[in-house]
Amino acid sequence: MKKDIVIIGGGIVGLNCAYFLQKAGRQVTIIDENDITNSTSFGNAGLLSSYDKTPLSYPGVVTNTLKLMLKGQSPVILHPTTDLKIYNWLTKFILSANEKRCKKTMMLFEKFGEISLQFYEKMIKEDNLDFDYHRDGMLSVFTEDKSYEDKLKKYNISDDDRFEILNHLQIKEYVPTITSKAKGAILFKKNAHFDSRRVMSELKRHLEEIGVEFILNERVEQLDIKNDKIKYIITSSGNLYKAEHTIMSTGYQTLLARQCNKELVMTPAKGYSITFDMPIELKPKTSTLFNDLFIVMTPRRDNVRLTSKLEIGSTDPKVIQKQIDSIKNNFFAYNESFDMKNEVTWTGFRPLTPNDIPLIGKDEKISNLTYAMGLGWLGMTFAPAIGSIISDLVANDKTNAQSDGILMFSGFYQ
Repeated sequence: MKKDIVIIGGGIVGLNCAYFLQKAGRQVTIIDENDITNSTSFGNAGLLSSYDKTPLSYPGVVTNTLKLMLKGQSPVILHPTTDLKIYNWLTKFILSANEKRCKKTMMLFEKFGEISLQFYEKMIKEDNLDFDYHRDGMLSVFTEDKSYEDKLKKYNISDDDRFEILNHLQIKEYVPTITSKAKGAILFKKNAHFDSRRVMSELKRHLEEIGVEFILNERVEQLDIKNDKIKYIITSSGNLYKAEHTIMSTGYQTLLARQCNKELVMTPAKGYSITFDMPIELKPKTSTLFNDLFIVMTPRRDNVRLTSKLEIGSTDPKVIQKQIDSIKNNFFAYNESFDMKNEVTWTGFRPLTPNDIPLIGKDEKISNLTYAMGLGWLGMTFAPAIGSIISDLVANDKTNAQSDGILMFSGFYQ
C-alpha cells in the first residue's frame, strides 16, 4: 500500500507533525500500535512550562536528589540494572547539569515554548478546538529553604509581567489546601496549562476531519531498508506500507531506530498520574509545581490531576501502588487532607534525553527518514513547535543544515 508520508507513533508529537504536514498539502498516515486513548501524552500533567522552569539536569540536581532520598521524598528512583546504556545516559545527564548548559536550555525552552503556545492558541481560535486551555501562569511552590532562597536570588529583580513572589496568604488563595510548611512560592505568569486528554482527543478528531489517515492497533515491526532508503514499513499484521517519507515518533521505544543503525541517547523514565475529583473551593487556581518534590497539580474542567515520579531502569508497565502511595504521602506532607474522589491512576514511560533537548531531524544516511523523538516530560510543551519544524523540513525537502529549528533545538547537534 503506497503512502505519501507515514508517521510511526500517534503521541502528541506525531499528531502535531501530522497537523502541520497535512496543512502543507501532504497526505499523512499515522500508524500506532494502540488506539491512541491511553498513551503517555494522555497521562501528561498538562503544564506548559516553557518559561522559568529549569531542565531536569540542573546544577545541584544530584545533591538535591540525595537529600530528598534521605528524607524519603525523592521523586527519582534508579532501579539496579545491567544495561550499560542507562549508565551512559546517567553520565551524560550528570555532565549536562552545569550552569552554562542549564542557561542555554532555558533560553531554548523559552523560544520554542512560546512558539508552541502561540500555535495552540491559533488552533483553538482557527480550528475551534477545545483544549481547556488557560494561560494564567505556573505557581512554583518550594518546600525546601535552600531551593527557595536560591530561586529568590535569581529573581531579585522587578518584572511584574513575568513573575510575582507571593506571601503566605496569597499562596493560600492559589492553593487552598497548602499548609504553613511550604517555604514560599513564585507565580511565573507566562506559562499555561490545559487538559492533555482533551487535547489528544480533539486533535485526533480534527486530523480525521481534514483527511489524516489513522491505522491503529497495528505495530510496526520492521523497516525494510535498501539503497539507503526505507522501501517498506512492515507491521505485525503482515501489511507492507511504502512511503515517500517516514517520520519516526515512537516515544521511548528505540527498536526501529536501532534497525536504522541509529543509537539514540535516550532512556525510558516511568512516571505516574492520579486524576480525581475534589470540591471546587479546594481546587488550585492554576497549575502548581511543588518544585522540590517534582509533583505537578493541575486543575481541569472536570477534575484535578497529580503527576510525579521518575523511575529509571524500570520496564514494568503496571501501576505500582507503592509509588502512588509515595506521591500521596509527599503531597499531603505539605497539603491539608481531603478525599480524592473517583480516583484514576495511570503510569507510562517518558522518552528522556540527558539534557532535555529533543532528537529531531533527518537521518544522515537514510534519505527518506526523519526523527521526531526524545521530548520526555515536555512533549505537550513543545509538540507544535516540533511539528512545525518537521513539516518545514520534510514538505520543503530541506537538509538539516537548512533548518534553523533543527540546528538550534535538536539533540543531534547539541
